[in-house]
Amino acid sequence: MIRALGTTLEAPAPFSGPRPGETGSLIVSDHISWLDALALLAVEPATALAKREVAQWPLLGPLAERAGVQFIDRDRIRTLPGTVAQVTAVLRGGRSVLVFPQGTTWCTESGSGFRRALFQAAVDAGAPVRPVTVSYRQCGEPSTVAAFLGDDTFAASLHRVISARDLAVRVTPHPALHPARDRRALAAAAYAAIRGTCVPAHP
Repeated sequence: MIRALGTTLEAPAPFSGPRPGETGSLIVSDHISWLDALALLAVEPATALAKREVAQWPLLGPLAERAGVQFIDRDRIRTLPGTVAQVTAVLRGGRSVLVFPQGTTWCTESGSGFRRALFQAAVDAGAPVRPVTVSYRQCGEPSTVAAFLGDDTFAASLHRVISARDLAVRVTPHPALHPARDRRALAAAAYAAIRGTCVPAHP
């Protein structure tokens, strides 16, 4: 799908997924575009969470459903404990889960801090958290052409991406964070790692 859109994927190597008997990892990333998930899932198979509206998008919605994306309602707080329990179960079952804990997209990397709720799933499952930075370049320079913001429609964003010249998406993984922390500390450490201000190593 990345190639079909005329975009280049830059990643150092495939991520090392969980081995038999291990929990999955909670993969957390900054969020700039709907392309983020495509790039990350191209690097490592995982169960991705997405807002419910994505299921209604042309082209991407059906593909997301076929890929096993789980849709959540971000506006209904009462559903959050169930979502956390669901993610915990997937992690315990040995499959990684991809989430975007900013809760919205930003024009550049790490526009705001991370919401903490889904980090509780990693704490409950005893699963590592793996921060990942996603960035975009065009003709070798930082680019915002893939950003998906505000009242932008998927159709308009898709047209910009397809029309963009020499667009590349880079996926940069950071060292895993040990799950033996509370969710507030995990969220802060993951956010710092993605920003490049602090990259805690796995002990």
